[in-house]
Amino acid sequence: MGNTILEVEGLKTYFHTFKGVVKAVDDVSFSLDKGEILGIVGESGSGKSVTSFSILKLIEEPGIVSADKIYFNGNDLIKFNEKEMTKIRGKDISMVFQDPMTSLNPLYTIQKQMEEVLILHSPEMSAEKRKERCIELLNSVGIPNAEERLKSYPHQFSGGMRQRVIIAISLATNPKLIIADEPTTALDVTIQAQILKLMRKLVQEQGASMILITHDLAVVSEMVDKIIVMYCGKIVEMGTTEDIIKMSLHPYAEGLLNSIPKLREKKSRLDFIPGMVPNMFELPDGCYFAPRCKYCKDICITKQPDMKCIEGGHFVACHFPLIQK
Repeated sequence: MGNTILEVEGLKTYFHTFKGVVKAVDDVSFSLDKGEILGIVGESGSGKSVTSFSILKLIEEPGIVSADKIYFNGNDLIKFNEKEMTKIRGKDISMVFQDPMTSLNPLYTIQKQMEEVLILHSPEMSAEKRKERCIELLNSVGIPNAEERLKSYPHQFSGGMRQRVIIAISLATNPKLIIADEPTTALDVTIQAQILKLMRKLVQEQGASMILITHDLAVVSEMVDKIIVMYCGKIVEMGTTEDIIKMSLHPYAEGLLNSIPKLREKKSRLDFIPGMVPNMFELPDGCYFAPRCKYCKDICITKQPDMKCIEGGHFVACHFPLIQK
């Protein structure tokens, strides 16, 4: 595997309901190198978060996860039982959730919540060492008066500060992989930029890898090394950040990019992708994006496109990639 920290092949997460089967993640494959940051982008319901929960085996019934392999640091997580996964979650793979308002327990001090992960994964650490580690972590995420703030409760912190605490908790055990699920959604724009810049700095300093899940291509363009674009549970385009931003090949990726407001560009209306994401119980026979695609042809309605490599590591699932138009 060499420099690869995570390799996912043929990941499928299907929810079996009375109404039918929802293919929330459908045959997803990708890899992540050590020290690399990967962005997973798409609208709500595209399968981004379910992909990350599936890797951590956090999908509950009626969801069923299967994969040809999920190799993390040389181990196939598909073969791991719950006890083995518990040792990995929070230690080797940590998660930053999207809402700092609900991710922290309002009844416990910041210190107690930060120490939980250390007690679980480093039981040999003394109380004094745990406190030192908590202070060190709060300092690393830019929270002033760290020792005093450990005694505070979540309601005594702003939204941005709470998210910094969550990031500090995720870094407590020096994880090899951090999964950040829309970590700045609940924060205002200026705080978003600060938090993302901080996360990138900390990940690079620790030599960790990161998966950043977001619906905003503008966010990932500043943050990540590679981008995966998902739509209705499938990867529709995958490549380096430069590939996707400067030469998007899939009409959906093009639509996401065009919908970002441009500085100094005067328009009476913002661009948008017409139509709606299809009902996951009634997906089209052909390309799932075909009903919304301005380039749609007959074959797009009847046949699913295969993933193909256009150049280098730039892949697209489209019958007529934009490079040909």
